[in-house]
Amino acid sequence: MPPHYINYYEPFVGGGAVLFELLPEFAFINDINEALINTYRQIMNHTDDFLDSIYKLDYEMWEDGKSYYYVQRDLYNFKLQKYEYDIELAALFVFLNKHCFNGLYRVNSKGFFNVPYNNSRCLSCNEVSIRKTAKYLQRISITVGDFEKACKNAGKGDFVFLDSPYAPLNSSSFEAYTKEGFSLESHARLAKLYDELTARGCQCMLANHNTEFIRELYGGKGYTIEVFDVKRMINSDADNRKGKEVIICNY
Repeated sequence: MPPHYINYYEPFVGGGAVLFELLPEFAFINDINEALINTYRQIMNHTDDFLDSIYKLDYEMWEDGKSYYYVQRDLYNFKLQKYEYDIELAALFVFLNKHCFNGLYRVNSKGFFNVPYNNSRCLSCNEVSIRKTAKYLQRISITVGDFEKACKNAGKGDFVFLDSPYAPLNSSSFEAYTKEGFSLESHARLAKLYDELTARGCQCMLANHNTEFIRELYGGKGYTIEVFDVKRMINSDADNRKGKEVIICNY
């Protein structure tokens, strides 16, 4: 981490693990997943109603949790199809995240959430955590859209953390976070943005798979590329639940 920075930018905020660890005073977060951003906004603006909605989902969970999960998943996808970005969709987003396989968010080519049930009957959220999250989110800027647009105002002394969908490890890798996916061309566009942010004087950190493609995009430019071992949560072969990733910094 840079020891000092002015504004914090995270154009691929996702679950916000780094954001909520740092709790920067001035932050600009963004994601292309409109259902995710709707969830943050509903938690921020309608905290009590959000909690009531998710408690209702947990309380009404049938004895057959599997059937209940798939009924709620169908409802979630129906609302996505109708562009109903409301409190109910936000509650379903969190409920499905807590009861799906490995907390994975994945959609098919039509944009429908398709992750199977994980056999869990745990509560979907912690009220204290949700209320603290809502209070913090009220202080920062939240947008939905393309990563380049999200960084348009980043300037000298700002810190930009780039944690995009990772580059594929091989041709059979499937990591569809949104129906549009994140193509090799998108990764090339992100590398170009990284160079532009560097020229503006931004302090940038980027995480990705340690692949030849990524090293070609960022190598030979004076950036620090650190390789480290990681555990993989998802692999049919338990012996292969490990790999290598990189963190790339321009400072």
